[in-house]
Amino acid sequence: MDQMASSLEDGPPNASFAIRGDTIKFPRSISTKEQRRSDAVTIPPRLSANTAASLSLHQLHNSPPLTPRLSFTPDTSKLDVDAASYRCISSILKKDGQILSIATANGLIYTGSQGNTIRVWKLPEFTECGQLKTKACMVVALQVTHDRVYAAYSDCKIRVWRRTWEGVIKHVRLATVPTAGSFVRSYITGKDKMMKHLGPISSLAINPSDDILYSASLDKTVKVWRISDFKCIETIQAHPEPINAIALADDGVLYTASDDATVRVWRRNFCSGTRPHSLTVTLPTKYSPVKTLALTHDGAVLYGGCTDGYVHYWLKGWFSGQLQYGGSLPGHTHAVMCLASVSNYVVSGSADSTCRVWVREVDGVHSCIAVLQGHRGPIRCVAVFPGRVSDECVDEGCTVCTGSLDGVIKMWRVRNITSEAREPSQSAREYFELI
Repeated sequence: MDQMASSLEDGPPNASFAIRGDTIKFPRSISTKEQRRSDAVTIPPRLSANTAASLSLHQLHNSPPLTPRLSFTPDTSKLDVDAASYRCISSILKKDGQILSIATANGLIYTGSQGNTIRVWKLPEFTECGQLKTKACMVVALQVTHDRVYAAYSDCKIRVWRRTWEGVIKHVRLATVPTAGSFVRSYITGKDKMMKHLGPISSLAINPSDDILYSASLDKTVKVWRISDFKCIETIQAHPEPINAIALADDGVLYTASDDATVRVWRRNFCSGTRPHSLTVTLPTKYSPVKTLALTHDGAVLYGGCTDGYVHYWLKGWFSGQLQYGGSLPGHTHAVMCLASVSNYVVSGSADSTCRVWVREVDGVHSCIAVLQGHRGPIRCVAVFPGRVSDECVDEGCTVCTGSLDGVIKMWRVRNITSEAREPSQSAREYFELI
């Protein structure tokens, strides 16, 4: 943590994932339309817990803006699913460097990278239909809601665009948060609640019904912004360690994940003055830093991806509303870097360069129905859609979009093949007894 603190004092570093020590490089995938893959997954050697924990946003400020390279050694011993259950339907490589963020809305996909361009893709064709450019580089987080796009950059600021549909898709820049006036006011009054984050922003969440934008940072805080005027109305001292991800439920409950190996649950009280958010419960993850979060649509299941390679999940009680530990989803050999959930599917992307697709059955048991292999670098961001995005497939399943540090964006079609050979996930009791 001393290293992180010193890096924050020197100025905001470039926000991405990296490995301590010598630079490790990944061979870039070829941009092409790919056929169904049946070859073995390529998995790098297992990292230690400490090394996996170092895959954090604050470690890359000295790395060049080029895609790294690393040769992986094939390992087929851990595959337990049929490769025929999925296929890559599109693979695109741009000269933008590492892909760091993905967001979807209204038939559009937004992707952010090391460069200064946010690319807009149209579905189902998955063709580029627009770009959002700024002087700042490294789009570390994206959120899209209604007609607005929110993008967090490595300079600790958030840019906001409004989307219009006048014949063609257009984006009009609205604001940069915090605004210049905020710095002047905070300097005069001596208050810090109007200031920008002191460390790189790691995650964004939006509550449009309450006119609220949340931003989490490696400076250990979550800032609450009022969308109508983009003013910071609260700074939450959320964790003693850097915050890696946040998730927001429809009922306004905020979840924060940190390197302190916990997920914290916050509720907003409108009658509590200047500190309306209060901590309600802390969920431990067995000493493993939490890098990413995902919620089901109804908020009944919370998923947390950790550096130990497990996806831990908690279930909300129907009557009490309290979260109870439900179990863990094993399979990844490296840190879980991103999660996405839709319908009864949950998708996990990992530093082991694979993406696992899980289906949640009616009885709550999770089964891995596909291991997506094809990237040659850690998978940094993922999005998932129910069913299909084109008419070429008629079977049930989901469509997955992945972005990797190899600079490639891939679109996958996953079929839900029922198989008795698939093993259910470990229970909570089994996991904690083994650890």
